[in-house]
Amino acid sequence: MDIITRFAPSPTGPLHLGSAYAAWFAWNAAKEAGGRFLLRIEDLDQGRARPEFEAAILDDLRWLGLDWDGPIIRQSDRSAAYQSALDHLSAEGLTYPCFCTRRAIADEIANAGAAPHGPDGPIYPGTCRTIPKVDAAARIHDGEAYAVRLDTAAAIARTGAIRWREGSNAITAVPLQFGDIVLSRKDAPGSYHLAVVIDDAASGVTLVTRGSDLKPATDIQALLQRLLGLPTPAYRHHRLVLSADGQRLAKRAKSASIAERREAGETPDMVLEAAKRQLGEH
Repeated sequence: MDIITRFAPSPTGPLHLGSAYAAWFAWNAAKEAGGRFLLRIEDLDQGRARPEFEAAILDDLRWLGLDWDGPIIRQSDRSAAYQSALDHLSAEGLTYPCFCTRRAIADEIANAGAAPHGPDGPIYPGTCRTIPKVDAAARIHDGEAYAVRLDTAAAIARTGAIRWREGSNAITAVPLQFGDIVLSRKDAPGSYHLAVVIDDAASGVTLVTRGSDLKPATDIQALLQRLLGLPTPAYRHHRLVLSADGQRLAKRAKSASIAERREAGETPDMVLEAAKRQLGEH
């Protein structure tokens, strides 16, 4: 089987050392196997995505010598595919409209005194899951804002046990740890989890490589793949590149960008070596 990997940055800030390593890791996995390396721009967050950030990311990847195969895929062009998948899940009775605001959810959790936590934080308590369909339809007709959530328990009852592979290991998924995830909302035609499985399948991705922080997400994504009749690729999660004090390198942490490192005189090899040193590979 041909190896097809991808790197999927969000254009909400400059490329930093951690994301550069993730790009190299995926690129290297493909090139070592004589496969293909794809580039996808995850720009669904239109409130934060910026064309100048995308342009800078492309410049940084070229400077690092990470060439990609085929055209760049942009999620902002893929709304119809996400809506089609959403329609399928809804027709199967596996979704429901959620009218809760983030504030209302936080208040309900606070009032409960405690709430189960999943990989993404407190789990949504299922407030809108039992709203009668006729009442929900009336609220939608009246123009009330809502998100669409997956009824995860119902989905698992439909699919049975889900497993995915990392190397030689078969891992049993635990999708309920995420609760009823959001699949879409007014300002986003597809959530991260929904969009990523559709795009990976459409691009023929056979190996997903990414940071270990996203390993739990594989459980819910494998469930969506099964529900939508999509293949489940193999996965390979690498350690995160951390700062000297153990903090994750990220845009919001104002870690040095690749452009700043380049301007400081570093070469592409020096950038990669810096990432490997912080991972303890050197």
